[in-house]
Amino acid sequence: MFFVDTLEFEGLGNRSYLAGGARAAVAVDPPRDVDQVLAAAARRGVRLVAVLETHLHNDYVSGGLELARLSGARHLVPAGAAVSFERVPVADGDTVPVDEGLALRAVATPGHTPHHLSYVLEENGQASVAFTGGSLLIGTVGRPDLVEPRLTRELARAQHDSARRLARELDDAVQVLPTHGFGSFCSGAPAQGGATTIGAERWRNSALTMEADAFVAELLAGLDDVPAYYAHMGPLNAAGPAPVDLTPPRPADAAAIAARLAAGEWVVDLRHRAAFAAGHVAGSFNFEGDGRLATYLAWLIPWGKPVTLLAESPEQIAAAQRELVRVGIDRPAAAATGDPHTWVHEQERLCSFPRARFADLAEARRHRDDVVVLDVRRTSERGAGFVAGAVHIPLHQLRDRFAEVPEGVVWVHCSAGMRAAIAASLLDAVGREVVAVDDDFAAAAGAGLVLAGPDGTRI
Repeated sequence: MFFVDTLEFEGLGNRSYLAGGARAAVAVDPPRDVDQVLAAAARRGVRLVAVLETHLHNDYVSGGLELARLSGARHLVPAGAAVSFERVPVADGDTVPVDEGLALRAVATPGHTPHHLSYVLEENGQASVAFTGGSLLIGTVGRPDLVEPRLTRELARAQHDSARRLARELDDAVQVLPTHGFGSFCSGAPAQGGATTIGAERWRNSALTMEADAFVAELLAGLDDVPAYYAHMGPLNAAGPAPVDLTPPRPADAAAIAARLAAGEWVVDLRHRAAFAAGHVAGSFNFEGDGRLATYLAWLIPWGKPVTLLAESPEQIAAAQRELVRVGIDRPAAAATGDPHTWVHEQERLCSFPRARFADLAEARRHRDDVVVLDVRRTSERGAGFVAGAVHIPLHQLRDRFAEVPEGVVWVHCSAGMRAAIAASLLDAVGREVVAVDDDFAAAAGAGLVLAGPDGTRI
């Protein structure tokens, strides 16, 4: 008998796996905070014999090198991936022994990257599980445009071929366990569900239901924006990531927070958006610790900029540190917790701004002439409609496009409220009067707001 334990990382939309038998196991695409993998192995009472990378990751910093060092396991990396550290190169058809009667077979599945490998777990020669990384995902495939723009179309076609190879070589009952596709921007399209098999994918995955040309056209047409920090992940992983330090940051008092703001550093408030709107340090930014902190903070912050974290508790700081090291933000410059009134000097007051619903926005539009509606959703999200007359600046572009926001009171919205809160904090920090719309966009039409379609006509 074998086991597969899934390690979920909701903030990045990824999964890693620990798989093995009674005495030994392998880790597949481990996170940078490898203590979680070691703890999972300890609970199982197994020894790690190999750490496997399906590909050189573009969306997070791998823990493979450090996990192999700490456990003594072999670090297996696709032979085609150019790296600067010692590893065991793996190629199509290679077999990795795991435990008695249990082995992994490497299958070349280029497309997400040119060197991508999937690993098929075989028990007594019978395939049971396929770890597909960024190749065959749940209802879709990994995006092909993260390596080199000139290779995108070629890699998209390779994704089609790779998915069909897996379907051709594996039985319907084989489980498909991808790394990406649970909210990750590495996914070519939104994944459909949390579990799948080869048989299920035959019926619903466009790579297996469409001919190559049509599939490539559909895949390329659906590609979304690429988070800016992705540009740094591949080089970090190729160079060999350094071990992480998750010890608590140095404490910051009001004077230290003020000094860091004055120096142009980022001060990030991790509290819920309602608490931030009610009272926050002037110039600080709101990235909720319970939201997609790593994705959006790493996307927006200038790379390498020092960051100070503010939170209600040390536990929130620790959780944020763990999230951020996964995307290469290694050490907060400082941190403060507790009552936000202690984060400013006694003679200073906390700043605030109002929150509202779409119904409030509709009411304000009827009675005021200074209302500016700012939609910070991505372009791909506006296909089903947008508030007529709204200014559209995607959140990840806002810092570079402040000048395009018209004068007036800025009512900023997204699809559910979290990104609107980030945008509101960015605008508030530069002195704009803002209202954060904390509501589901589905409520906009019912609130009386006129919606327009992609062609500008009312819907």
